Amino acid sequence: MNAPSRWLALEVEGDGSVLHLHGVWRLSNLSAIADALQSSGLGAGKNCVIEGSDLQELDTAAGFTLYRHLAGLGCSESMVSLRGFDQRHQRLLELVRERMDCPPAKHRSRRRGLVQRIGAATLDVWRIFRIHVGFVGTVVMELLDLLRRPQLFRFKETVAQFETICLDAIPIAALVSFLIGVVIAYLLGIQALQYGANIFVVDGVGLAVCRELSPLLVAVVVAGRSGAAFTAQIGTMKVQDEIDAISTLGLSPVQVLVIPRLVAIMVALPLLVFVGDVAGLMGGMVISTLQLDISALTFLERLHSVLPISAPVVGLIKAPVFAAFIAIIACRMGMLVARDARSVGLNTTSTVVQSIVWVILLDAVFAIVFQHLDI
Repeated sequence: MNAPSRWLALEVEGDGSVLHLHGVWRLSNLSAIADALQSSGLGAGKNCVIEGSDLQELDTAAGFTLYRHLAGLGCSESMVSLRGFDQRHQRLLELVRERMDCPPAKHRSRRRGLVQRIGAATLDVWRIFRIHVGFVGTVVMELLDLLRRPQLFRFKETVAQFETICLDAIPIAALVSFLIGVVIAYLLGIQALQYGANIFVVDGVGLAVCRELSPLLVAVVVAGRSGAAFTAQIGTMKVQDEIDAISTLGLSPVQVLVIPRLVAIMVALPLLVFVGDVAGLMGGMVISTLQLDISALTFLERLHSVLPISAPVVGLIKAPVFAAFIAIIACRMGMLVARDARSVGLNTTSTVVQSIVWVILLDAVFAIVFQHLDI
């Protein structure tokens, strides 16, 4: 037998060799173990028995180093056998050998064809739709529970959310609607001037702003502002395990986090739409006064005579429906956040995109329904 080192000793047995392992074969000692194997004098291409009765500890890194050294000497699997190992150590070495013998997996291109991308996108949309429908059911059940026990309703939280959603958003909603009124009146005025039909600009601005543009634009602003905030707030709470803490306290996360936001946004959005109606009409009136020779009094009188009450009412009817969809999507995407910051960003972006798409889709549905109802 060769002079034993701290890690191993080599003994010739018949036409082969016996490699006695001892000590702690772990990652922390890997450099010394590799040096001991290099200086062990183990012959190349010979049968080798690995003796492990004196081995104290073993991990996969040391096992891999041992088998890699034997493979470098030309010792195939059939030429290496194990003897005297603890059952745990033997299983670990067998696992290492199996993994080393596995051929590398062939790289498959992840590039999909057009049909595959369409199919994958369709499945993703269907999955998200099912998730939202299930969440709607959960929210409805929690609302019914609140009707039976109204004392559980979190009024202070709802008021705080209303302040953030409605009062803080009045300037941006009014500004956007005012500018849209200016643009619509200016573009219509250019065409009306050619035919001397300046006064009809009032009709176009009133109907466009109150019936379609103000509800749509205000809903988009709220989706980008409050919807994104809902997802980010709830998602951050999930990352920090605050939602689990709410459940541990015996409270419902839907009642604590979702319903106050849902109620607040459904009350706030119609009020913001009303503000948008007024601001949009003011924008149209400013352009009519400055460029179309229509005084403010004439504008208001014409608006009073031609604008049906159904136009602003239709816009106000749309608003709470838009709000409910925005709140459901935003809160659900917040609940779906994984426990990392990247997921918060991705879900927040997804909330804004989904909310805007649903608002536009719902607006189109409303337009068709009201047209069939002759409203």
